[in-house]
Amino acid sequence: MQELLTFVAKSLVENPDQVVVRETEGPEAIILELNVAEEDMGKVIGKQGRIAKAIRAVVKAATAKNSKPVFVEIVEDK
Repeated sequence: MQELLTFVAKSLVENPDQVVVRETEGPEAIILELNVAEEDMGKVIGKQGRIAKAIRAVVKAATAKNSKPVFVEIVEDK
């Protein structure tokens, strides 16, 4: 799933070299944290979060057969 999220995010942004995806597996779920450059944050989130929702839907559909749910979090570095 990490590769899928990386591919989708790199396709959307202007700085694909700054896309970082971290996977954290817990007992209940798998969390994918997406970091992008600050100027690309709007492109990944989209108007009213539509692109972020679409990314989450694609990842959810790709992991439908997994026993653990997969969540995508878009993280802003400070």
